[in-house]
Amino acid sequence: MKVIPRDQHCISRKNISDGALKVMSRLRQADHEAYLVGGAVRDLLLGGHPKDFDIATDATPEEVHALFRGSRIIGRRFRIVHVRMGREIIEVTTFRGHHDGEPSTRASKVKGPSHRSEQGLLLRDNVFGTLEEDAVRRDLTVNALYYDAANFAVYDHVHGMQDMERRSVCIIGDPDERFREDPVRMLRVARFAAKLEFDIDEDTAAAIPRCAHLLREIPSARLFDEFLKLFMSGYAERTFDELLEHNLLAYLFPDSDYELRRNSVAMALVRAAMRSTDIRIQAGKTVTPAFLLAALLWPVTERLAEQLRERGDAPVAAMHSAGQQIVAGAVTTIAIPRRFSLPMREIWEFQLRLQRGDSRKARELLQNRRFRAAYDFLLLREEAGEETGDVGGFWTEFQERPENQNLPMIDSPSDSAEDGGGRGRRRRPRKRRPTSP
Repeated sequence: MKVIPRDQHCISRKNISDGALKVMSRLRQADHEAYLVGGAVRDLLLGGHPKDFDIATDATPEEVHALFRGSRIIGRRFRIVHVRMGREIIEVTTFRGHHDGEPSTRASKVKGPSHRSEQGLLLRDNVFGTLEEDAVRRDLTVNALYYDAANFAVYDHVHGMQDMERRSVCIIGDPDERFREDPVRMLRVARFAAKLEFDIDEDTAAAIPRCAHLLREIPSARLFDEFLKLFMSGYAERTFDELLEHNLLAYLFPDSDYELRRNSVAMALVRAAMRSTDIRIQAGKTVTPAFLLAALLWPVTERLAEQLRERGDAPVAAMHSAGQQIVAGAVTTIAIPRRFSLPMREIWEFQLRLQRGDSRKARELLQNRRFRAAYDFLLLREEAGEETGDVGGFWTEFQERPENQNLPMIDSPSDSAEDGGGRGRRRRPRKRRPTSP
């Protein structure tokens, strides 16, 4: 173990939330170890300002829960405690231990601690251990640094500081074994390489193609959660590049991956959508997964719709049927909730109405709740090189006409496609009940 004293690192207590400091202090007062760990330590060392703070301790979940009134134990695969401190939620985890060999003293307190699938997938991980064991049980070296607010030191058990200096994302332990335990770690490697703008360690990268197929064992609902982390955090375009480079996108969107690699226009559209989302997040604006999903699945949807039109289906019916089929196929791999799949399909179907450029119905379309989302999507299609008849210019000019500035829009004209075209119709104000005399 390497101990980095206060004068050799840049972490300051003033950059740590009061809630996290109070949780660590109370745990220490109860004779428990308590350290700031994970992304917060990493980001503080890189000069950032973390929003979330995680605590690692030798106290069991039940012991943590007993110390904090506003806390609850969550999770089955990994049991953790959420401690509420004002408006802040502090995540507290018990030191993890090894799965093989003799259990540690802490592990004896756990019922049914660990369970794996036949392929080595870790289904349950509630083996408790020591600080040293916990460090090697974490996924990446740069996420396994511990800060002690009592003596201001940073503890490094897995050459995390060295990898920070090398700007390298490295899995802890044998990459093949760790990816078999949890294949989602491959997505995390790609995500952190994109977020931190680090390279991926050679041994870690070499194991990805050997283990990528294991992502098929991950539940579709969990993959959607990972999709949100991958693409809705402000570095979607760089993450997209990492997934393509390591052939991981095919396990999230297999049909899209195939189409994007053979269609440069489709690739340009997805990149433009990723870039737009990143810019909005960096500007503090709202975003919606529906827009990125619409871009990712549009190439395969449009190709199927074209095939249906060639078969004789009307354009509107072809697009409607194609959208249904593509979404039905996609959710078997990644569980897209209806609240996102529905507006995504509406954006697609609205493209046909916009491409007509019918000035007689323009004002009517302008008031539709999906107009802004569909309009922004149309502009991205044109930017990518799709042939639309340059109707984007017509709609841009039409919106700028003075007589359209005060239309009773269902959605605010300032809303972007990243907002999903608004949240529906505005509610009528409630009528006040008459007060008693």
